Amino acid sequence: MAEDSDLEKTEPASPRRLEQAREEGDVPRSRELATCTVLLAAGLGLWFSGEQLIRRLNDMLASSLTLEREQAFDFSLLLTRIVPGLIDVLIGLAPLAGILLLVAVGSPLLIGGWLFSTKALMPNFARLNPISGIGNMFSTRSLVELVKAIGKALLIGVIAWMVISSQTEEMLALSAEPLHTGWAHLGSMLLTGFITIVFGLVVIALIDAPYQMWHYANKLKMTREEVRQESKESDGDPMVKARIRQLQREMAKRRMMSEIPTADVVVTNPTHYAVALKYTEGKMRAPIVVAKGADEVAAKIREIATEHKVAMLEAPPLARALYRHADLGDEIPAALYTAVAEVLAYVFQLRAYGQRGGVRPAAPEQIDVPADMDPLNAKPATPDNGLMQ
Repeated sequence: MAEDSDLEKTEPASPRRLEQAREEGDVPRSRELATCTVLLAAGLGLWFSGEQLIRRLNDMLASSLTLEREQAFDFSLLLTRIVPGLIDVLIGLAPLAGILLLVAVGSPLLIGGWLFSTKALMPNFARLNPISGIGNMFSTRSLVELVKAIGKALLIGVIAWMVISSQTEEMLALSAEPLHTGWAHLGSMLLTGFITIVFGLVVIALIDAPYQMWHYANKLKMTREEVRQESKESDGDPMVKARIRQLQREMAKRRMMSEIPTADVVVTNPTHYAVALKYTEGKMRAPIVVAKGADEVAAKIREIATEHKVAMLEAPPLARALYRHADLGDEIPAALYTAVAEVLAYVFQLRAYGQRGGVRPAAPEQIDVPADMDPLNAKPATPDNGLMQ
């Protein structure tokens, strides 16, 4: 059952999957939305500029059909008469054409956005497979497109019938109107009917656009196995990453152990903690921690220190404080300066005794450590349960 669930596409598409689909030219698109926006822009453009455009067309037609005898038999003269009229009409059409161009170019921003993919231009011979083509004819998507086409035809047909039936008397009355007035009235009726039908397409677009978004997201869904595989490819195999972290810890541990022979003193707990300190006068502001560890690592630190004759001092509170509050390679906290200075003074006296002899210095028996620096003195917070008065 677990294997079956891993093979089911239940996970949403990852950003990488969406980017790959976009590179291949696969983005959500709604043809109904694009068609609706262009037709709506055309209808509104004609509504606001139609009268001026018709006037320009009428003037061009009148001037083009009014010819002198010489112009009728001389083609060059005929062109000089027609071309200015055509240019005037094109200038009148320019605003409407510009609006349609902007809408056609900007409509993809409503869903999917602009896209230019060279992969989509590459030939794909798999699309020529007749078996796949027959399968696509009887797929769920084809069924949905068929239902959409039938629904669109029915909706537009009903709207067209309602528009025509509501204007039947007006259309019959056109024959009684003067020619100029009748043409203007007919044009207004056609434009009103066109815009009404286009608003019917708006309903279809508002249904189709969310469906296309849902279908696109559903198509790009991933199985859990695909998600895991993609995570391995992008972030690396978790087992390999764990192995790398382990190797890094081992390398850091080896570097730390190699610094112990250079330490001046190792402060111990005596068994649970060990912290190696180093101080070079004139080069360091304060002693630094070159190695620290607990339990087995602490035992290894003590072993290496003994092997290289590094001084060791048992100071449990100080060892605990250094282990808790001082990071590897950092200076000791300022609150521990006095305690560490006392330890280093003893170590340097011991070193001088080894070189020159004399009276062996006594190891400090009690090293004062601020109470808030010793983990054993840290009191756990007691929740106020309302019982204490």
